[in-house]
Formats: sequence, C-alpha cells, structure tokens
Amino acid sequence: MLVTGKAHKVGAHIDTDAIIPARFLVTTDSGVLGANCMEGLEPGWIKRVQKNDIIVADENFGCGSSREHAPIALLGAGIPVVVAKSFARIFYRNAYNMGLVLLEVGADADKLHDGDTLEVDLDAGRIKNLTTGESIVCAPVPQSMQDLLDAGGLVPYVKKRLAAKQ
Repeated sequence: MLVTGKAHKVGAHIDTDAIIPARFLVTTDSGVLGANCMEGLEPGWIKRVQKNDIIVADENFGCGSSREHAPIALLGAGIPVVVAKSFARIFYRNAYNMGLVLLEVGADADKLHDGDTLEVDLDAGRIKNLTTGESIVCAPVPQSMQDLLDAGGLVPYVKKRLAAKQ
C-alpha cells in the first residue's frame, strides 16, 4: 500500500491530550474528533491538513493517557500514517487497534521536514521524500498488525475471526 502526502512535523512527547483535548471526548465520531485533531498542540492546526497527509514526530509520540480517541482523531483528520522516532507503547497498540499505521524510524525522522511530500510504501518498508529524493528504509508493519489494518481495526478483526468459527 502506498500513501503519498505532505509531512506535518511535530516535536517530542506529544501527548494524547495534545492530539485530542479532553473537552472533545464526548463522542467517538471520527469526523468530529478529526475536526478537532491537534487542538491541544496548535488551535486551527487541522486547517492545514489534507487527506493522506502524514505526521512526522520526534520521540515518544502519543504519550499520556491511553485514550483510543487519539488515533480515531488522527484517522478522522485524514491522516493514515504517523512516522516518528518512537511511540508511547500503549498509543502504538491503540493506533493499530483503530487502524492507524505507525512507523518507527529512529533518528531518520530528522531527515523529514515540515511540508516535504512523502511517499510511504508500507509493503516495502520505505519512506521516500519526494521533495529531497532521499529514502528511509524502515521495518515493515508486523504481520499481526497488518492483519488488524487489513480488517479495519481490532473490532472488525475479532468479528471476522468469530464469524469464521461459526
């Protein structure tokens, strides 16, 4: 699967309250959450985002509370992939459970800049910076997580598995 979009660079230790502030947690509607994505980081941030844009973060993206609303908000904003130096572990699992792709690239995240156009090849484990021509090789999505993504997240995955056993 290929995803092409503009990079939106954010810093280190972006917590789930920055991704979707608590005041917006009155719903799980992805459209409503997406419209308020990153309001805790920068009011109006979402106005710069187009469908398939990609967040590029420093270390520990998604730290803080374990709210599932954070990956739902990112998906609702049209962001299918987050690339970072590292992720908070519970956010990592919640993201895949909701169908959001995370790619951990370590220090190579510094090679990607705000506004660069990126092409992410999930099957090959490659991020090509179409602005600079540079490529980053990353670990492909683990098969167990790819199975969740293919199903649309954990709930559809479990439903499919249960239906197969009937």
